[in-house]
Amino acid sequence: MSKPIYLIEEQKLRRNLSLIADVARRADVEIILAFKAFALWKTFPIFREYIHSTTASSLGEALLAFEEFGAPSHTYSPAYCEDEFDRIAACSSHLTFNSLSQYSRFHQRAARCSLGLRVNPEYSEVGTLLYNPCAPGTRFGVTADQLPEVLPSDIEGFHCHCHCESGADVLQRTLVHIEQHFSRWFPQLKWLNLGGGHLMTRRDYDVELLVSILRGLHERYPWLHIILEPGSAFAWQTGPLVSHVVDIVENKGIRTAILDVSFTCHMPDCLEMPYFPDVRGAEHVDEPQNGFLQSTEGAGKVQDGYVYRLGGNSCLSGDFMASWRFDHELQVGEEVIFEDMIHYTTVKTNMFNGITHPSIAILRDDGRLELLREFAYADYRDRMD
Repeated sequence: MSKPIYLIEEQKLRRNLSLIADVARRADVEIILAFKAFALWKTFPIFREYIHSTTASSLGEALLAFEEFGAPSHTYSPAYCEDEFDRIAACSSHLTFNSLSQYSRFHQRAARCSLGLRVNPEYSEVGTLLYNPCAPGTRFGVTADQLPEVLPSDIEGFHCHCHCESGADVLQRTLVHIEQHFSRWFPQLKWLNLGGGHLMTRRDYDVELLVSILRGLHERYPWLHIILEPGSAFAWQTGPLVSHVVDIVENKGIRTAILDVSFTCHMPDCLEMPYFPDVRGAEHVDEPQNGFLQSTEGAGKVQDGYVYRLGGNSCLSGDFMASWRFDHELQVGEEVIFEDMIHYTTVKTNMFNGITHPSIAILRDDGRLELLREFAYADYRDRMD
């Protein structure tokens, strides 16, 4: 039986990178990779053909940028720790503080960096509270009423993150609030970072509107260097997670295909967001409220197909998602392929229960399958060391 694997497709990755690089050129902005969504450093040689910088939120990410991407990072953290700050600053070209108190404490130790403040326009259209950075009571950023009229002389930029897999129309509406609250400070700045969540590689994204919005921003504030730092957009639709059926169980008429992957370990956003991933060759359907998945044609068979919950292989009771209709009865050993599973997966996996991570591979343009990483017991053991 084959092992599970995250499979990155180089052709699709280059397609996204080409689009992003084209937007940056046409709109005269800088677009950089956010490691929080994608940090597979063995693919960085491909990225460096299209972009020149990355964004980090921790010492680990800053070191990855400096050592593996080969350039200092644009760094932001909700709170820098005393024992890590000097190393973070040494790996950063831009360094953004989340609060004025963090600025006061650390700014003199980061004199070589271009310093910024994260600001909160108190507006976001992100519907899921877990992902809304501007929700009431948020710990992110400084509001306009907390800023002095004259900024400290070494503050050169504002960082504002309000989006999550959003369209250009959302940016258009958000900019109204950003400018309303903070534009009076723009003459004191050199750069404006509009954060991530700009899903410009999504098929229905209005790229022309995005370019128009950014050009308009340049016209209003020609001295500002504009930065965007999407994460998902780079790795969007660049490859699947291939899993396998290891057992099929039934309870109260509900059939569950137990897989050799875990939602909580390998696809955590599916449970956190939550959202239903696309499964190749299957259709997501609602579970009946009464008589789960039962019919006169046999348990699990509904309408024109066979319906299953998909269950992870951890001990967490909620490590499953429901339900998908297949056109055939699933068999042990059969592949179940989750589409679009490269962004926000490998960076968020965990080894709960000691479950081994799926391998990571890249399908090269010439058709070669190159294995980037396999995981084993030692990876779990060393986390406990």
